[in-house]
Amino acid sequence: MPEIIDAWMQIPSRSFLLNPMFDSLRRWPTAWREIADNNPDISCDEVVRDFAEQGVSKVFASAWCGPGGEIISNDSVAAAVNANPDRVMGIASVDIRKPMDAVRELRRCVKQHGFKGLRLLPWLWGLPPDDRRYYPLYAECIELGVTFCLQVGHAGPLMPSEPGRPIPYLDYVAHEFPELRIVGGHIGFPWVSEMISLMMKYPNVYVDTSAYKATRFPEELVNYMRGAGRGKVLFGTNYPMLTPADCLRGIEALELEDNVLQMFLSGNARQAFSLD
Repeated sequence: MPEIIDAWMQIPSRSFLLNPMFDSLRRWPTAWREIADNNPDISCDEVVRDFAEQGVSKVFASAWCGPGGEIISNDSVAAAVNANPDRVMGIASVDIRKPMDAVRELRRCVKQHGFKGLRLLPWLWGLPPDDRRYYPLYAECIELGVTFCLQVGHAGPLMPSEPGRPIPYLDYVAHEFPELRIVGGHIGFPWVSEMISLMMKYPNVYVDTSAYKATRFPEELVNYMRGAGRGKVLFGTNYPMLTPADCLRGIEALELEDNVLQMFLSGNARQAFSLD
């Protein structure tokens, strides 16, 4: 079994699983609904064990912070990292309305707990990533040597999708911060071609396939993965929405060369998050 790194997942709490904001996701026949209905108090140990049994070596576990406050706290992610240092890597989230507090919190997460990146969701804030409130955090990510992660494409929760459009918003960011490593989550659908164009244009821009099963990858993305994009696409689940098994099922149908498959499953994550 090749090494597998999940670029985007959450270690969920009951409040996260049952948050009304995610009602639309629980309507779908996914792992989210099954876990919320049957095991909403799932523990970190259970999640880590399940991922290991499904062949995942390491995960980037994301905190969540939005206008309503913390949904998954940085400290809860830090606890998961400390309990499973060989398997769990932390991704911070902060309140962008308080720029200096946000910068200090990101710095704390990286320096005290070894977090590997920052994730902010444009749809959650209702602000595209070229908004001025993000900019101090981009500079701090560069200074700390960590990766900036965001959602690209349409929003699954019932929120407007426009802030997730790659062009023009993310294009501005990648142009103005060429040193910033950027990982766009969730493929970028329905603007996949825009996301691919940014990855071709900017060396430090990547995308992950979280929230999509291998059988649902757009053809243009698969073609890109086989060719010029072999070093640009990262495997992800968006657990608890999907499990690793869900996302890996049918992966052989992508007809990726062995070295390209290994880059997709782990090598590109190591590059995008500077793990090596």
